[in-house]
Amino acid sequence: MSVKIPSNPVSVENFVNGKFQKATGPQIKIMSPYNGKVIGEMNSTTSAEVDTAVKAAKAAQAEWAQVPLKERTKVMFNFRQILLREIDEISHLKSSESGKSFAEGKAGLMKGIEVLEFAIALQNMDMGGKVEVSRGVSCEYRREALGVVANITPFNFPAMVPMWTIPIALTLGNAYIWKPSEKTPLTSMKIAAALKEAGLPDGLFQVLQGGRETVEAIIDHKDVKAVGFVGSTPVAKAVYERGTGKGKRVLALGGAKNHIVLLPDANPELSGMGISDSFTGCAGQRCMAAAVLLAVGDVDKHIQKIVERAGSLVLGQDMGAIITKPQVEFLNNAITAAEKAGAKLLLDGRKAKAPAGLEGGNWIGPTIIDNVKPGSEAATLELFGPVLSIVRCKDISQAMEIENSVDYGNACSVFTSSGNLAEKVIRMASTGMVGVNVGVPVPREPFSFGGTNASKFGHGDITGHHSLDFWSNVKKVTVKWEKQDDGNWMS
Repeated sequence: MSVKIPSNPVSVENFVNGKFQKATGPQIKIMSPYNGKVIGEMNSTTSAEVDTAVKAAKAAQAEWAQVPLKERTKVMFNFRQILLREIDEISHLKSSESGKSFAEGKAGLMKGIEVLEFAIALQNMDMGGKVEVSRGVSCEYRREALGVVANITPFNFPAMVPMWTIPIALTLGNAYIWKPSEKTPLTSMKIAAALKEAGLPDGLFQVLQGGRETVEAIIDHKDVKAVGFVGSTPVAKAVYERGTGKGKRVLALGGAKNHIVLLPDANPELSGMGISDSFTGCAGQRCMAAAVLLAVGDVDKHIQKIVERAGSLVLGQDMGAIITKPQVEFLNNAITAAEKAGAKLLLDGRKAKAPAGLEGGNWIGPTIIDNVKPGSEAATLELFGPVLSIVRCKDISQAMEIENSVDYGNACSVFTSSGNLAEKVIRMASTGMVGVNVGVPVPREPFSFGGTNASKFGHGDITGHHSLDFWSNVKKVTVKWEKQDDGNWMS
């Protein structure tokens, strides 16, 4: 299905205290990667406007924290129903601003809804438990909200990444401040409207548009207790240091240079599809995309399958656009540099033609670079595009040595028919997520999402069970009501 691009620029607004309103800071124009035209206009949020929003959130949160968990999840259930009702419209909008295909836009929203379903299920989980730890003495856990929390999200997943955190943070009793990417803010208004319709009390969900200045004002605000972030590693590190320097809880997910280990005993059909789809999906603009193929031994027949599948993709139909023209230029230069360094191009995306009628967009085709040297820019630098670098390895030990040498630690996969070899890669991979015969090893809820090393700053993961401790505090309660004659040290 072709993506429906807004014919007239959308006026993008903040959502504060249950109402849409324009910010008053500098104006920002939103360009569609598909055609290079303006599809939205907005103003940045000033520090004074951030202060107003956070104060309203703090006031609303005090009441929300007293609402029983089961009642909070009713709002989330309504939210889910509205998103499913509006899924096609939202998918078109988010694709038009991020460059995704319609199918990718829809799939991303469905993954976000999966996290929402996990949040709805919190009412059925043991959120504390109570145990008689000594005669006449009981201990229990009580999970309590932090207060006002904030999340700063990237351009590449305008709905999925915010939906990793919105449902869980709100269901746990927090108020939520969201700063979407200034490149893809249109989707945020749809999500805000859906939460309003779902019955979420005013003030609990605030959307503040803007760029760096807005981000800094949110992080610096004394009443924001925790900050989540997803983006590049340099910015993730800066957000982490700024937030923790002010005593806040911060979980900042950074970039990636994901490796796939391809072994000779792998199924050529399975590996060809899985690896091709990994590096071309979302035009390679995702932290889970394959970036380096560690080709162990004679795997040329497998590589040919990857080349054939990637080369058959039609731009604008099977693969979307790149977020900006400067990013296209960056990718073109990176490919040229790899070629000059001695690598061989098996597939050259610079030669791909833009879709008819969309020549003004930001386009580059799938690119596969063979004989890339370990340690080179093509092997270590995050390119964030549909580019796969192949590094030839003599054995699995060399492959894992190369994988371990990269600063990032987001994901690693292996394609093989051997359980023993797969287990070896699982044990040796220096990443937070590992896949076996899976090109994009994103865990399904309730298993959590998160990397290691330079791919994550902070503790815990951003989704699943391991996210709960980030968005809440655990209060430990010990109770004794009467004296026991046969007491021990505690009773």
